[in-house]
Amino acid sequence: MNLANDIQPVTYMKSHAANLLQQVNETRRPVIITQNGQARAVLQDPASYESMRNTIALLKLMVQGEEDIRAGNYDDQDAVFARIRKQLDSRIHPKK
Repeated sequence: MNLANDIQPVTYMKSHAANLLQQVNETRRPVIITQNGQARAVLQDPASYESMRNTIALLKLMVQGEEDIRAGNYDDQDAVFARIRKQLDSRIHPKK
């Protein structure tokens, strides 16, 4: 983070919005907007924002998986593949 460029007061944002948008889209670094010396918002480019959301979603799935393992809520590999084979066989050879 480049503090001189990545933290700006709201008054700067008001008069330099286009410059800030160009900065976040070119550098992919977020800009922290302050008001009365306190952080109030973050300006971020769409691609970085989407990547961050995807990362958070993946981490949530990993946590959920770890909780399932600790609770014993899982099947072993052989059982999973047997279930998949059975489902595929029923689609390939449907009963008449």
